Amino acid sequence: MGVYAVTGSASGMGQAVVERLRGAGHTVIRVDLRDADVVADLSTAAGRRAAAEKVLTACGGRLDGAVLAAGLGPTKGAERMITEVNYFGVVDLLQAWRPALAAAERAKVVVFSSNSTTTTPAVPGRAVRALLAGDGDKALRAYRLFGPGGATMAYAASKIAISRWVRRNAVTAQWAGAGIRLNALAPGAIMTPLLERQLANPAEAKIIRQFPVPIGGFGDAGQLADWVLFMLSDAADFLCGSVLFVDGGSDAFYRSDDWPRPVPARRIPSYLKQTREFITGRRP
Repeated sequence: MGVYAVTGSASGMGQAVVERLRGAGHTVIRVDLRDADVVADLSTAAGRRAAAEKVLTACGGRLDGAVLAAGLGPTKGAERMITEVNYFGVVDLLQAWRPALAAAERAKVVVFSSNSTTTTPAVPGRAVRALLAGDGDKALRAYRLFGPGGATMAYAASKIAISRWVRRNAVTAQWAGAGIRLNALAPGAIMTPLLERQLANPAEAKIIRQFPVPIGGFGDAGQLADWVLFMLSDAADFLCGSVLFVDGGSDAFYRSDDWPRPVPARRIPSYLKQTREFITGRRP
């Protein structure tokens, strides 16, 4: 049996993951604002440092896996908190936990992304680039250009940035080379307390119900937890840098012809260079 850290453990999909892991006999270190083993505010740098340190102490320096499920939805006026929790609340913790994950040799990490990464139009690329560069303030300035829509942009940009961070880092010596499998799960509309609050607002509910979900209805948190357990299992040893969409078909509805796509011709020189570096051992 293994030891796993789960953020956002007090409700929704994070809580469902905890229940599944404990049901399978694993030890779970829960991280959340309340009702958790490690109570911490991931919207601040100090809170993230405290959470990282307390988890490392609790696990004795060895983690078999981690699930980063903590996140904020597109709440108006909460652009900074969305940025801090959804992006830095993942990156800062994983960077701090990486040595403990490497100590397990076959650790698995699942980061919660979102299908908003591919279904939200006009997300500012400058905000995504700023987050990947570690500049949250610059990202916030980009959101403000959208006025009342800033929170929606902040949410989508934070999820795009964290998905790209996962894919960029998953294949490196520090992660794949250390035996850590780093992947992301991109849910659609899942019936959680967050979605319930949104549906209670008539204006938000109208928008949500108009959003195309080809199979209809909403997803179930328990179903998403089952996907997470698969991604933490030995069956996922060959899964690396993937972003799996579990959204009732919304991503496919909007982007049926966008993916998969071959390497663009303009990138062939860099593609060949990267391949040579990999073969010669200069990259993982």
